[in-house]
Amino acid sequence: MGTSILHITNGDSTTNYLKELNFSGDFITWREMLCEGKTTTDVGSESFWKSRYDFFKTSYKVSKQKFIDYTLKEYRALCNKKNTNEIVLWFEHDLFCQINMIAVISWLKRYRKGYHISLVCSGKVKGSKKLKSLVELTENQINNHYKKRITLTQDDIEYADYIWQLYCSDSPLRLETIYKFDPMSPFQYLASAIEAHILRFPSLENGLNKIETSILQTANENNLTSKDKLVGKLLKDGEVYGFGDLQYFNKINHLSKLFYSFNPVKLNKKGKQVLENQLNFYAQLRNDDAYLGGSKKYSFLFNHQSEKLLQITS
Repeated sequence: MGTSILHITNGDSTTNYLKELNFSGDFITWREMLCEGKTTTDVGSESFWKSRYDFFKTSYKVSKQKFIDYTLKEYRALCNKKNTNEIVLWFEHDLFCQINMIAVISWLKRYRKGYHISLVCSGKVKGSKKLKSLVELTENQINNHYKKRITLTQDDIEYADYIWQLYCSDSPLRLETIYKFDPMSPFQYLASAIEAHILRFPSLENGLNKIETSILQTANENNLTSKDKLVGKLLKDGEVYGFGDLQYFNKINHLSKLFYSFNPVKLNKKGKQVLENQLNFYAQLRNDDAYLGGSKKYSFLFNHQSEKLLQITS
């Protein structure tokens, strides 16, 4: 048999950190953000990657060559690594990581059946109120996480795959009710990530989702001198999502009609009305090409009073 351990990590920072710490084995870096854009259940298929490339091209102006070099080459390397004693997954507590994690597990279920798969997941650390990313762990802490890694049973793999199937379905309604009901799951951060996902659908009250509302709140409550400062503050406060700066810049651009200026950062009258639920901005934001997983973002509304999603039937 070849190399005994294959590490699949959540990003380049983790891969580089583990290599610095002299972890033995081969490394694959999973460079995706499946928490954004349309997803389908068939991870790794030609149609899956075509759909993902279309999203990156449209939303982030990513060139085909960059997509091939950054994502597809690494995926092909994963496909070629078939001889291994153990596959170790390295992911974090946030929405970004948890969705990537269940997608990878779904792929492993299909293409690496019977392999020994284990999970290292960072978040809670003794003595810290803040949830930690993998690269924030000390050498001692990361070694301890690794020693205590969880071997995933077939039931665990089936469960993660099932949540992925629901995430990719055309309705989030079943996902909304099912994700809370597995207290024995080794995926201790998955429920909070799915909860955060549900809140990404627009609210009944003002047509903005939780993230968009938090952008307006952050802009309104802080004396920020630039868009960069606004993004910096959002990055610091939004640990449950795990978004990067590009994602926040993208979201701010969608809300630009609610800002008076970005130097300094100031909401206009309409922005303040939306923030105070005096004006509903749903119609101006609605985009039938916007997806969250397999569901159209603007086909569902979150009712904060009942804390439930409603499907728009018209």
